[in-house]
Amino acid sequence: MNNTAVQPKALRAPGARGSLMKRLIRNRYMYLMILPGLIYFIIFKYLPMWGLIISFQDYMPYKGFFGSDWVGLKHFQRLFTDSEFWVIFKNTLILFVINILFYFPVPILLSVMLNEVANAFFKRFVQTIVYIPHFISWVIIVSISFVMLTLDGGIINEMLVLLGFQKVNFLMSTSWFHPMYIIQVIWREAGWGTIVYLAAIAAIDPQLYEAARMDGAGRFQQIWHITLPSIRSVIIVLLILRIGNVLDLSFEHVYLLLNSMNRQVAEILDTYVYTTGLKQGQFSFSTAVGFFKSFVGLFLVVVSNRLAKKMGEEGIY
Repeated sequence: MNNTAVQPKALRAPGARGSLMKRLIRNRYMYLMILPGLIYFIIFKYLPMWGLIISFQDYMPYKGFFGSDWVGLKHFQRLFTDSEFWVIFKNTLILFVINILFYFPVPILLSVMLNEVANAFFKRFVQTIVYIPHFISWVIIVSISFVMLTLDGGIINEMLVLLGFQKVNFLMSTSWFHPMYIIQVIWREAGWGTIVYLAAIAAIDPQLYEAARMDGAGRFQQIWHITLPSIRSVIIVLLILRIGNVLDLSFEHVYLLLNSMNRQVAEILDTYVYTTGLKQGQFSFSTAVGFFKSFVGLFLVVVSNRLAKKMGEEGIY
């Protein structure tokens, strides 16, 4: 009896391998499409993780990974006892909260508004217009802002003077840094962020809207009771992914806005890593900062995903 029980299992193994190969061959084009992204993550995300070892060393480039002195948690102790680090950490969290409160809802609202547009030509035209800023580099966007906001001939300040107000030094002001930052983020990324939401809205069964109209539901009632609940799972997933990037803001954007006058509110972890690591040559300490940043992001993804599942959502894993 035991032999007959084991034999079918052994016989199924080659067939399982054969069916796997058949599926790979049948879906080969799909896997070929995935391959570039997979290679990208392996080369630029997973292999560099080996370099985290230098956060526990006094790394010297000429000594390499194995020749540098091992110092344990020395750089992490310096990190958590450095008052400057906690100021920078606070600045990073403030920018993240601003992103969540003011940027994250904008693509959702914009997607719902675009979905309500009946004229197909006008809808495609607006989509094209709001997508374009995403393909403009931060250098160009910050340069445009500089030209518009500068004290010397900036159009905004010239309009303020014409209206009887005094000129405002937007670029050097600590109080104007956060509004200037989030306006630029919304203008550049809001349109691009609508792609996923519009795809989710397009998958909603039209019969739900027809049934709601027959019951007397207006446009806003249909949006509130059908559209938003139907894309709720997509919103939760994207929110979890956004939370995972809590300390990973756009380095290029903030670095271009950073100057000696607004540094106390504009310096974030990404610019701090660049300054200490590349400019000052403190490779081990800057790696420890990056390690801490990645750990916080991973922790928040796990916690937010668990909370999402407790609320009845699927989460990201």
